Amino acid sequence: MFEKVLIANRGEIALRIIRACRELGLKSVAVHSTADRDALHVKFADESVCIGPPSASESYLLPKALIAAAEITDAGAVHPGYGFLAENADFAQICLDHNLVWIGPPPGVIEKMGDKAEAKRTMQAAGCPVIPGWDGPVGSASDGRKAAEEVGLPVMIKAVAGGGGRGMRLIARWENFESTFEMARAEAEAAFNNGDLYIEKAIIEPRHIEIQLLGDGLGHCIHLGERDCTTQRRHQKLIEETPSPVMTAELRQRMGKIAAQAAASVGYASAGTMEFLVDRDFNFYFMEMNTRIQVEHPITEQVTGFDLVKQQLRVALGDPLPDQGKVRLHGHAIECRINAEDPARSFLPSPGTILALHVPGGPGIRVDTHIYQGYTIPPYYDSLIAKLIAYGNDRSEALARMRRALDEFVVEGVRTTIPFHRTVLDNPRFIASRIHTTWVEELMEQDAAKSAAA
Repeated sequence: MFEKVLIANRGEIALRIIRACRELGLKSVAVHSTADRDALHVKFADESVCIGPPSASESYLLPKALIAAAEITDAGAVHPGYGFLAENADFAQICLDHNLVWIGPPPGVIEKMGDKAEAKRTMQAAGCPVIPGWDGPVGSASDGRKAAEEVGLPVMIKAVAGGGGRGMRLIARWENFESTFEMARAEAEAAFNNGDLYIEKAIIEPRHIEIQLLGDGLGHCIHLGERDCTTQRRHQKLIEETPSPVMTAELRQRMGKIAAQAAASVGYASAGTMEFLVDRDFNFYFMEMNTRIQVEHPITEQVTGFDLVKQQLRVALGDPLPDQGKVRLHGHAIECRINAEDPARSFLPSPGTILALHVPGGPGIRVDTHIYQGYTIPPYYDSLIAKLIAYGNDRSEALARMRRALDEFVVEGVRTTIPFHRTVLDNPRFIASRIHTTWVEELMEQDAAKSAAA
């Protein structure tokens, strides 16, 4: 159906897709802004096209520039990666309208599962528990308060078009309601050009568990186990692992079956993820669906042996998916997101030139990155510079390898989150997996209090 893929993204995920294309004998086209002219994805692709100035809104988020790049290079397909336009149903439809294969779910599925209320109804119909809440967006702070009164405090305010924690706020006291609601609305409007919000009952101290899915668009969908994404800060994931330390075989089978059935019911195609909150009694509640490849997909690849990006490409080429019975989990894998940020300054972004770099290696270590010595990290985009993955026969070995790899990882010239990850991996709560989604904030508050008292 196609022989050349345009990658509508940048950074490590663009490199990841280029490598998968090459292994399948497909040509790749990189796009880049003027700020990314020296990026590795530009150097490694078979062809490259400059699509605009540094601002993402004038380059990576500009559909007409991406379509033009596909047309002048005779690309037959578009892979969106994650972020940018990956979950934009309009862009997916534009690609199809220009006779380009969209490597992802159909536009209608993206729209359906991207609508939080519609996704919730879909999961309920599939027999999945959902978080109690107001069914649909609330138009004002006063309407929001009425909805919250019906649900009962504490509640979570969330952006209808949201993701990555933007437009999300916890409200535990009525006196903070109106101001917090308006803050969430403003953040959602700025991030998604859509200020609509909805309200759910807050699940206190949950774990964040997601199920990896693959669908063929013809009603066949499989799951590849779970990932535990509980270690996060302000709803931004920091460390992920699989299998989850608290998962049982029975719970995995139940969550995976429900997620796969729900995805199949809407004709899901390509890779996707269903995200759940799991409470202290191991009740699980559907939260949202991500209709794209995830940042943390490598750990699933490590324990299953499936190349998820190649699977995406094969589905788009019309190849059949393997049966669920072919999925087997082996060992344990952990991913640390290495960001160019300064943890000592509230994770302030730290763009700049990399003066020295040493990437770790050895048994069980994988590094997905687009940086190199002399590379200048631009200030215009996400601060993720590498994904460090450690695999072991069990969690203990994976943790030991991750600690070793973090000690070996050297990035000079910018601040990174490497020291933060090293501290977390030595924390007794993390080692014992006695954590929840806000435990990192608690840890940082305790550290700040100790520093102030010293």
